[in-house]
Amino acid sequence: MSEKKRVLITSALPYANGELHLGHLAGAYLPADIYARYQRLKGKDVAFVCGSDEHGAAITIRAKKEGLTPKDIVDKYHELNKETFKKLGISFDYYHRTSAALHHQTAQDFFKKLDKQGDQFLKKSSEQYYDGEFDQFLADRYIKGTCPKCAHEEAYGDQCENCGSDLSPKELKNPVSTLSGKTPQLKTTTHWFFKLDAHEAWLRTWIKEGKVDGKQLHDPSKWKKHVTGQCLSWLDNGLQPRAITRDLDWGIPVPAEGGEHKVLYVWFDAPIGYISSTKQWLKEKGADENDWKKYWQSDDAEMVHFIGKDNIVFHCIVFPAMLKAHGDYNLPINVPANQFLNFEGQKFSKSKGWGIEQHEYLEVFKDFPNKEDALRFVLIKNLPENKDADFKWDEFVENHDKDLADNLGNFINRVIVLTNKYYEGKCPTPSAAAIEKNEVLFEMAAKIGVDIDQYAFKQGIKSFLELSSFGNTDLQDVSPWKLFKTEPDSQVIKDCIYQALQTVGLLSIYSKPFLPFISDKIRDLLNLPHLTNGDLATENLNKELIAPGHVIGQPEILFAKIDDRKDQSRMEIVNAQKEKLAAILAAQKPKQPALKPEITYDDFTKMDLRIGTILTAEKVEKADKLLKLEVDLGFEKRTLVSGIAKFYKPENIIGQQVMVLTNLAPRKIRGVVSKGMILMAENEKGELTFVAPSKSWDNGFPVA
Repeated sequence: MSEKKRVLITSALPYANGELHLGHLAGAYLPADIYARYQRLKGKDVAFVCGSDEHGAAITIRAKKEGLTPKDIVDKYHELNKETFKKLGISFDYYHRTSAALHHQTAQDFFKKLDKQGDQFLKKSSEQYYDGEFDQFLADRYIKGTCPKCAHEEAYGDQCENCGSDLSPKELKNPVSTLSGKTPQLKTTTHWFFKLDAHEAWLRTWIKEGKVDGKQLHDPSKWKKHVTGQCLSWLDNGLQPRAITRDLDWGIPVPAEGGEHKVLYVWFDAPIGYISSTKQWLKEKGADENDWKKYWQSDDAEMVHFIGKDNIVFHCIVFPAMLKAHGDYNLPINVPANQFLNFEGQKFSKSKGWGIEQHEYLEVFKDFPNKEDALRFVLIKNLPENKDADFKWDEFVENHDKDLADNLGNFINRVIVLTNKYYEGKCPTPSAAAIEKNEVLFEMAAKIGVDIDQYAFKQGIKSFLELSSFGNTDLQDVSPWKLFKTEPDSQVIKDCIYQALQTVGLLSIYSKPFLPFISDKIRDLLNLPHLTNGDLATENLNKELIAPGHVIGQPEILFAKIDDRKDQSRMEIVNAQKEKLAAILAAQKPKQPALKPEITYDDFTKMDLRIGTILTAEKVEKADKLLKLEVDLGFEKRTLVSGIAKFYKPENIIGQQVMVLTNLAPRKIRGVVSKGMILMAENEKGELTFVAPSKSWDNGFPVA
């Protein structure tokens, strides 16, 4: 496949219903920014688009909780997230929003085009949960219940956030409306469905072979294994028609007869946001109204989606099917989805305060030198490219101080200082051998670009540090500060400083995708203009970046160490974050009940504990917590009453082996005489579980 002129790059549209944490940044936005910046340096015509996803039930739920309108919510978080991305150097060409008029029009036009074809949609009636108290059908997120797969009691109607399973509302056990808290009723409604199943055959060939209609569109060997694997798993399970409309008030109205009080389902409308964002960008630039097609429909353009693993199916199966059904759109050449980033060993949790949001980081570290690139660097080194990763504050400090301060920053500072000290800031004239050595440097630098083109950003930053380490080692091997004492005019010193300046010049270029703010500062130190699009194009790249006689600037510390014995102010900021997490863990630690009064060994030996098996179980009338059990003790069968009905259904505990205190005096409970007690363990939440032998034992066996 030939090199394309244009590159369309998208990042998953974040929901405008809350702040974004570091996991979001590592998942979809930082990798995309690295790729976009590098493509621009190569001279590609780049469109890097994103925007706020402002529809869907999650936003209406947030609005109801806060007593606001959905528009109040999306306006607040759209501006916050947009500004935060900008401060962190995420270089979107345009950051749009799906509540905008142009997006509504684009999504409705897309719907009407598919509807007009007559073979892409079907309408069907079905029963959907309805809240009579609020007089409305319930979107999936307005329904909670018990997950049928993991028994998590707070699963939503579309997904269980505990086990990650995709669900439908009817699969939930004990469903309740999140609006009224009551059990919803089923009521008939009619919706449009996209015939996703009709696209199964070509999607399979496209995923596995990269071909559509015999034409090679992408190289499947360059796709991540977990991306391909998830897609093929979905295809192997068989695709089904997907509803593309919902009974909601907030969203894009369905532009068809019968679409009253219905909106386009957010999964259908959101990815079209990439198209409307491209349109709005070019519209504001004064371009021709059809110029957006050069990025979406031209043979000279390619598209890459950057997302997290929870969005793989939508970007590799659903959206491509929509685009092909429309008939005149390009398909993505790659979807390099990242896995998840955790925080200090746990999932990010706003409700628990576990983690740190992007805007919060910028505020907390506001006095931290080069805080933006410090964060970018540590996240890049730890990107969850092929498996889940973990952000830790101790590693943040270690990576910053070791790699940025001691390696990169120290090398650049020494080169600038020595050049000013020995040659009044002028690049010395090298020997022919030194000029030839430039080839080695440029080959090392080119490896960084290869890594980025292959979406291997962790390897790319490693290759970048290797270039800096190479310069450090070369400088240390020559040690011009020693040689200068006896041979100040030595050509060896001149070659060393010349070579070091070329290395710093390359670092100023190849830091741009990773550390854009530092790149500009390095260019300032070298007295070179900031980089512009195309500066890495082959025809523009001079093999001698710093010419002899060029005058550089004065030295400046790029990265001050965090863990600095002379100045602990920066370390105190990090320690405050660690202390906050420690307090959260301490608060979560279960409180143990006080010990009961001491007993003697003789007291203990009076207890007759035996193994038994539950034969029958039934609820005790007018008692929500009690079960009446018949237990086989081997030598006899006994009736026991146990307060476990909230935690166990009678039919699920038949055959359960238990430990029974058999010589407890009989006691009448709700009219039933209980002859003994079953031993149970209780956690900090008051939940009970059986204390039972780890393997099957004969009934009546004594417990020592």
